Amino acid sequence: MDGLTNIQSIVSFAWWIALDLSVLLYIMLDGADLGAGIFSLFVRSHQERGAIMSAMAGTWDANETWLIVAGGVLFGAFPFVYGSAFSYLMIPLAIALWGIITRAISLELRHLAEVRWQRFSDYAFGFSSLIVAFFGGMAVGAVLHGFPLTNTPGSVPTYVGGALRFISPFSIWTGIAAVIATTLAGVLFIRARFEHAEPIRVQAASWTNLTFYLALAAVAVTLAVSAAIFPWARDKWLGPDFWVWGLLVLAVVFAAVQMRMAANRDRDLAAILWLNLAIAIMAMAMMATIYPWLIPNTWTIYTGASPAVSLFTFTLAMGGFFPVMLMYNAYQIWVFRARISALAAYH
Repeated sequence: MDGLTNIQSIVSFAWWIALDLSVLLYIMLDGADLGAGIFSLFVRSHQERGAIMSAMAGTWDANETWLIVAGGVLFGAFPFVYGSAFSYLMIPLAIALWGIITRAISLELRHLAEVRWQRFSDYAFGFSSLIVAFFGGMAVGAVLHGFPLTNTPGSVPTYVGGALRFISPFSIWTGIAAVIATTLAGVLFIRARFEHAEPIRVQAASWTNLTFYLALAAVAVTLAVSAAIFPWARDKWLGPDFWVWGLLVLAVVFAAVQMRMAANRDRDLAAILWLNLAIAIMAMAMMATIYPWLIPNTWTIYTGASPAVSLFTFTLAMGGFFPVMLMYNAYQIWVFRARISALAAYH
């Protein structure tokens, strides 16, 4: 396996799973916060916009920590991938980082401002949520395209290409699809966090109907385009084991339908769990499709892994961090599980 021992290969594979798990947890947890922020752009009530921020005030920072964890895993376990991929994605990731910082400032400082500046803070929060979702999704689409590396013997491969190489019709589409998906997660989050009698839940319910069908269409389009432009995906999906991939598609559709039915019955927590199950199935299917690539046609899990000493040192230092983070997240969600009203504007 590209010069690695069996133990190194197993450890590299385990950190690949940890990396994907971190990204998946970020999408599931902070994706709902981003979607709620996008939804807030269309909420007229000043108090309701503040209450949306209040709904995530106790958990948003831990949710975003999973993105930091993913970056740390990539840096520690796959440093060659980290260096080249961040050069390739410098612009979209920098813009997404700006959006994350703006969201945090808007959320934490809104209560200190006058009413007119609170309105500015509300829209800064909403637009930055939109920016993070779009450019984060765009980065994912760009990664699936892969990128060129130097091939100089005796030196570490580095990215060679322009700063705008990440832009393509597919990456723009994945950015749009990410906005649709996060908006669906956001309106389900709003329905689960507000009291049943609150008017904002009625608005969120109408958005659920629209974004549900848009999300299904986005998934179908993404699968069709991926099969058309990526041979590594088409060969697996349409190969001898095509029936396995067909079952996975049926599982996603089943979870989506269950989510829709739960939302129609006002079973808000169940709707969120069914949506997250659909996302998890799609994420696992994408991992199986990409394997053994970490970045298709660019880095495999094993060629991009850290040298042995660094890999094992990183494992010893960070191996116990994941259960702590999971317990912390679970504790926060449990403590801040109660529904709120529009009067609960942040601070």
